[in-house]
Amino acid sequence: MSIITNINKAFDHRIRLGIMSILMVNEFADFNMLKELLGATDGNIASHAKALEKVEYIKVEKQFIGRKPNTRYSTTDLGRAEFKKHINALEKLINKS
Repeated sequence: MSIITNINKAFDHRIRLGIMSILMVNEFADFNMLKELLGATDGNIASHAKALEKVEYIKVEKQFIGRKPNTRYSTTDLGRAEFKKHINALEKLINKS
């Protein structure tokens, strides 16, 4: 099997890669944390998070803290497994060079 087959198109954008990287090392992250760490706009975070949610790699929880809405993201088991496969494939590709 080719290494390239494990490279996942869902992670081909730097924002999605960033969201998953942050969520892999944190139990969860809220919208503002992702926005700050990735230096991205509201629209960028929202659209890329939605793409990852659509393929069930992350889950989204909306709640209120006091009177302020808060959106919190975390990885799913599927998302963790797929991201690990993706990173392993990239490492193999890099080490082949």
